[in-house]
Amino acid sequence: MAYYNCLLFDVDDTLLDFSAAERQALQETFQKFEIPYTDENVSCYQSINTSLWAALEKGEIKKDKLVVKRFEQLLQQLDLQGNPAAINEYYLNRLSEKAVLFEDADVVLKNLSEVATIAVVSNGVEKVQKGRLQRSGLLPLMDAVFVSEKLGVTKPNRKFFDIALQTLGVNNKQKVLVIGDSLKADIQGGNNAGLATCWCNFSQAENHGKIKPQYEIHHLQELYELVMEQEELDDIGNTAKRHML
Repeated sequence: MAYYNCLLFDVDDTLLDFSAAERQALQETFQKFEIPYTDENVSCYQSINTSLWAALEKGEIKKDKLVVKRFEQLLQQLDLQGNPAAINEYYLNRLSEKAVLFEDADVVLKNLSEVATIAVVSNGVEKVQKGRLQRSGLLPLMDAVFVSEKLGVTKPNRKFFDIALQTLGVNNKQKVLVIGDSLKADIQGGNNAGLATCWCNFSQAENHGKIKPQYEIHHLQELYELVMEQEELDDIGNTAKRHML
């Protein structure tokens, strides 16, 4: 029996390489709307976007306002004219088409799905996340996809996780593991909900903050030993799926 039989995965920079997808989508969007595609302009956008997402996590801005406001602020910063809503819509459509898997993400999820319920917990835009998961081939491995836009609450609010577990029919929180790259959203959110947490620190960054995960991994394959007991490790890929919720 797996140590954790309900795994709640973030998407961006956990299963999918968001940075690669973002740059591809931005390049197409900038070219479409005649915004110079330079490292400086991309960096400007990313700085604005990061700041607004941090505000979202604090409950200071709504998702539908955020996605348009980032392009509104970008145009202002670059002293350019344009329709922020139209730019955002085009960008989201392009982003939903980009699905760059981290190494072995599909194999790891396939093997973990043999012993655990797998669900996505994301603060992203629903149509983008579902589109990317579908294109990546990961969506069929998911038992459910929970996106803040649909739930009406964002990570790290514990209510996000409460809704997810209630929907999945999970009562034993000790068997749940939250897996993600964001200390502020995923790890703090899991901690707030009383769940075990695993920080996907693929860049091996230093954590000097107060938010502490129960586990830290540098590659998705390290999840096997956190989730599976020895007999399951010995039989990776062949174990019949069991949902002991």
